[in-house]
Amino acid sequence: LQGWDCRNNRLAWLALQQDGMAEAVQAAAQRYGAERVAVIIGTSTSSIGASEEAYTRLVEDADGARFPDDLDRPIVHTPHSLGDFVQHATGLRGPSVTVATACSSSAKVFAQAARLIDAGVVDAALVGGVDTLCGSVLFGFNSLQVVAPELCQPFDARRVGLSLGEAGGFAMLERTAAAPDATLWLYGYGESSDAHHMSAPHPQGLGAQLAMRGALERAGLEPAAVGYLNLHGTATPANDSVEAAAVAAIFPATLHASSTKAWTGHTLGAAGIVESVIALLALRDGVLPGTLNSEVPDPACGPQIRFDNA
Repeated sequence: LQGWDCRNNRLAWLALQQDGMAEAVQAAAQRYGAERVAVIIGTSTSSIGASEEAYTRLVEDADGARFPDDLDRPIVHTPHSLGDFVQHATGLRGPSVTVATACSSSAKVFAQAARLIDAGVVDAALVGGVDTLCGSVLFGFNSLQVVAPELCQPFDARRVGLSLGEAGGFAMLERTAAAPDATLWLYGYGESSDAHHMSAPHPQGLGAQLAMRGALERAGLEPAAVGYLNLHGTATPANDSVEAAAVAAIFPATLHASSTKAWTGHTLGAAGIVESVIALLALRDGVLPGTLNSEVPDPACGPQIRFDNA
């Protein structure tokens, strides 16, 4: 696996070793066959940090500029490096897909996996997401003027921007007819694109509304049946008010909704898997997370937004 060595793939390897994940992968491969288990990974930047370093350390020789020897590894300098690495590291041989849809990447992996399983292409899928910081991310968000100079405050009236973070996480999605009895169920998923703007959401959050309504419809649930909603909640002025409006358009005032990004930072392509795990922990432990660092309610946000744990 040395050819894939980079910061992002090292974090992926670390995440695979946590909480019995490696054992779950082996069990799925034995149960279904390695060729029947897909690898579907979300990332925003993959291993671009290694590529950035390679370009800053270009070596000049008789043939022109080239990457330094320690970074002259083509399998790292590709958007699919993460998915390729995870497949080789686990020994799984089903379809390998890298989803790169910015901050929704590792949320969309669940939908992609569900479709492959429903279509009979595979019986299970290792899903997840990994993202590490790099210059493109740091300079990019800074140029958008959305990085908070202090701790981020999602949905707070005083919010000024996001805090960036790094994360990696995985889950095993299996066909319900063959999965162990103790597994949790994915009841539904929703996807949309409002095509409003490259970086700004629709003022009424129509894309978010369509995605949430789609998930509820697939799950066969009414909005009132949902007790907790883990929101994107980046702590940027534009995102939070629009997201709160989308929530208020669908869910009753009794809903407990919050953002956990003040604990983790915005982990970009890994945000979906990180916050899915947090939601599962909320179900397991019976604790609904509040919103860290936030104290002053924004009048533009509805009563569904909660700052305190419950």
